[in-house]
Amino acid sequence: MKPLLAGATVGLLLATAGCATHSPPAADAMPAEAIVGGEVAPLPAGEVAPPQAATEPATTEPATTEPAPEASDAAAAPVASTDAAAASTDTGGTTASDEDFAAIYGEDASTGTEGGDRFAALDPWEPMNRRVHAFNSAIDQGFMRPLARGYVRVVPAPVRTGVSNFFDNLSAPLAFGNLLLQGRPRESVETLGRFLVNTVAGLGGLFDPATKALKMHRHGADFGRTLARWGWRESRYLELPFLGPRTLRDAVGAFGDTSMAPMTYVEHDRTRVSLEALWLVDVRSALLSLDELRDAAPDEYVLTRDAWLARRRYLVEADRSERDEGNESLPAYLMEAEPAPSRP
Repeated sequence: MKPLLAGATVGLLLATAGCATHSPPAADAMPAEAIVGGEVAPLPAGEVAPPQAATEPATTEPATTEPAPEASDAAAAPVASTDAAAASTDTGGTTASDEDFAAIYGEDASTGTEGGDRFAALDPWEPMNRRVHAFNSAIDQGFMRPLARGYVRVVPAPVRTGVSNFFDNLSAPLAFGNLLLQGRPRESVETLGRFLVNTVAGLGGLFDPATKALKMHRHGADFGRTLARWGWRESRYLELPFLGPRTLRDAVGAFGDTSMAPMTYVEHDRTRVSLEALWLVDVRSALLSLDELRDAAPDEYVLTRDAWLARRRYLVEADRSERDEGNESLPAYLMEAEPAPSRP
């Protein structure tokens, strides 16, 4: 092998040297003679002139080798452009959705979907849930979304704020009872104080002086979160017709919330139904900011499921650590005021 490699190397060097100088005359045009000692001497008949050695002096003035084109610069250009493209991918490839993913799951979307896989494992009823989700989406797009948009266009923003404050204040007794069940007396007392202040000084809850004037924190709670506090930490995902995303734990907890919801005790049917309809429209109008995100999602069902489970997990952990005021670590679209999971 070594002689063959050496021969190939010599051949390559000779070919390179030949390309760098003027091309010699054709072999068939040369006479059968050789250069000996600087003079041309005829060769014996039947012999072929050997190739001129590179170390022997040439009889003619050596031709100046023209510099080859700047191949290194040309070759470096694609490399540089490739590096620039890679750099632009590394720095500019992060989108807002990737940042939101990292905020929800605690990791980058490009490095894995561990959080999404965990939520998928909590969805063993996915085929049934997808059918219910399709039904709910049809109801929402055909009725609730247009109604909520009309509500936003017709009703002034200060009035809508007053309606939201009213239903938020109406859910305070529900939160108060669940905070007591969770063994959090300080938060339950503060919630009861907010309810009394906003009911009296806030004209039935239309205004929120407890937050603006007294700096009292809002503590949301429901029986599903109370069950989580008692030990039912994880629960499989369940989507119910008309009621939307839930977990099995939250669906069970909704029956417990019914006994503490003030609207349950409104005996006049027309008034109760009117209040519930207004509450549903108010809740749907608060979710209009999510419509663009949902419409652009490759799989809107997965987005809804994962966002719901992430939000509930966050609230459960906040209850467990008793730090439920403020949620700055969440994306903006999850920092909206959370509607009560059951009617107030």
